[in-house]
Amino acid sequence: MRRLSILILISLLPVLPSCKFIKEKGWFGIGKKERTLEQLKAEQDSIRVADSLKIVENRLRAIEEARLDSIRMAGEAKQTMESRYKYNIIVGSFITPEYARNWAEEYLMMGYGNTRIIEKQGSNFELVSAEAYDHFGTAFSRLQQFQDTVNIDTWLYILK
Repeated sequence: MRRLSILILISLLPVLPSCKFIKEKGWFGIGKKERTLEQLKAEQDSIRVADSLKIVENRLRAIEEARLDSIRMAGEAKQTMESRYKYNIIVGSFITPEYARNWAEEYLMMGYGNTRIIEKQGSNFELVSAEAYDHFGTAFSRLQQFQDTVNIDTWLYILK
């Protein structure tokens, strides 16, 4: 009997080359737990990746919404300012946008902090406004002072 068991063992050695082979095949209950554990780890990794992708997507969506909100708020602020300050002292009128920007920068450097460029509707002209007021009387008196001291060619433009 002893010889028979040795003979069986010797015949099984070439068939089963390593313990890794046994683990892969799952013989004797070895390897099944490891396979299920590896599958669970792979599922957890895929869930973790999906969750992090969702988090990044939500952050990007929040950033885009904040950007759109700031653009909308800036547009509303611009409309509010234009509707409030409708009497503008114009110091230049230009067809070339670059000239208008340069002239506006010049007045900003002179200390006129309310300088802005107004695009005239229905025209190619861009108007450079040095100051803007909400009352006609104030704007008209300031226009006369402006013509006397700064630039004689200024005029008053009323936004509609």
